[in-house]
Amino acid sequence: MTDTPQPGATLANGWQWTAPFAQLGPAFHAPMQLQPLPKPYWVGFSACAAQLVGLDATTPTNPAWLDVLAGNALAAATQPVSTVYSGHQFGMWAGQLGDGRAILLGEVVPPAGVNSPAQEVQLKGAGLTPFSRSGDGRAVLRSSIREFLCSEAMHALGIPTTRALGVVGSPEPVYREQAETAAVVTRLAPSFIRFGHFEHFSHHGLHGELRTLANYVIDRFYPQCRTATSYQANPYANLLAAVSERTAELLARWQAVGFCHGVMNTDNMSILGLTIDYGPFQFMDGFDLNHICNHSDHQGRYAYARQPQVAYWNLYALGQALLPLIGDEHLVEQALTPYQTLFPVALDRRMAAKLGLAQVAEGQRELVSALLRLMQAERVDWTIFWRRLSDCVDAGGPGDTRAAQPVRDLFLDSDGINHWLLQFLEHGKQHSRGLDASLMLKANPAYVLRNHLAELAIQSAQRSEFTELHRLQSVLEHPFTAQTGMERYSDFAPDWAQSLTISCSS
Repeated sequence: MTDTPQPGATLANGWQWTAPFAQLGPAFHAPMQLQPLPKPYWVGFSACAAQLVGLDATTPTNPAWLDVLAGNALAAATQPVSTVYSGHQFGMWAGQLGDGRAILLGEVVPPAGVNSPAQEVQLKGAGLTPFSRSGDGRAVLRSSIREFLCSEAMHALGIPTTRALGVVGSPEPVYREQAETAAVVTRLAPSFIRFGHFEHFSHHGLHGELRTLANYVIDRFYPQCRTATSYQANPYANLLAAVSERTAELLARWQAVGFCHGVMNTDNMSILGLTIDYGPFQFMDGFDLNHICNHSDHQGRYAYARQPQVAYWNLYALGQALLPLIGDEHLVEQALTPYQTLFPVALDRRMAAKLGLAQVAEGQRELVSALLRLMQAERVDWTIFWRRLSDCVDAGGPGDTRAAQPVRDLFLDSDGINHWLLQFLEHGKQHSRGLDASLMLKANPAYVLRNHLAELAIQSAQRSEFTELHRLQSVLEHPFTAQTGMERYSDFAPDWAQSLTISCSS
């Protein structure tokens, strides 16, 4: 292996590489030389994500692709850069941040016949960048596996997300709280632009660059903002409103599935409304409105119940960054109202589906609130409850004693859950189409990436055993389908899982 990554001309594979972000100018990024990863090996690969860029499941059999995704060779025509951004972290202005270990290779226009938008290809963990600050530019195997699995699991759940093409490992030591080994995860997205990109240029008074960035995002991803007549036909106010709408839908999906992001800083918020930067995330086990998944979040800023409000706070920060372009503080405030209006509507719609209702019905919020109080009191498992309720409706309904027993078994407060089940039954009767089990089974997954499942896969991978990781990945690709022989992946978290701590260290 050479010390300097070499062009991999044989890897064109019909790809048409472009570099639109790199062409914005030197204020937006720094050109990069990738740092070779010693003795790379395959850890995981997503054939599903590979389809977005015209690859197939045979890719891991090609040693040349291993070198490219390790950062040891450059695919032909790539222009590697790392981007600069700033942001608020835990509510405080953090100043300049940037891609401290992420390197954007460029953008792939998929081959003919591939129904996908162009995808940016980014290597996370490929070495030092000018924005690494005191870091080493590497990612560890542990966090790379978590991001890989969760990116693909979220996609299978129907939640907007960046994607993960694959993970490459290496015996190279990396030091965090303890010595670990290095890895590179290849990420895909139409764009990795964050709220923090806009904050960076606005904070430094670089309004020309701010306008260039906003125009780029509008022209590439929100062209309707050019012609919309809302918000005084101001394209930048319309951009803020459009991002607010996407963010509202994203947060509703997170809350409905019990997903906690853990680090909702403005630099971790996607301008496209994607879930981005999988650090100390968690799918809740026992339901707790105040659940904190990030061991570093000492004040609970990013607790589960606070996520919707934090998203609005972040949108407000984006609005302030866009103010020099919008030109009117009142117009900024107006452009944020779609989030406040649409989030509760989107969440109601998600909860209706979880309850088996084709549309939101009168009294639904009260029914859900009563349920959440019961679940909160006993920390009832979020995913298991909803799946058992779905199976109950599918097997005869809450009025059928035998069908409802697995749901009742989750609660010590038998009177409380019995009363709620009666309310649920009556609610269904009042709905014109009744309770729809098929709708529930499509809205309530049997499998999510619980922390202990990820931990078991990581421990095996650290011993160079990848069967568990691949099996878990396969299960998570079909989260709504009960899979024979895979019951342990839908079971309760073991007691030892309570001692797992997930922090920002990766």
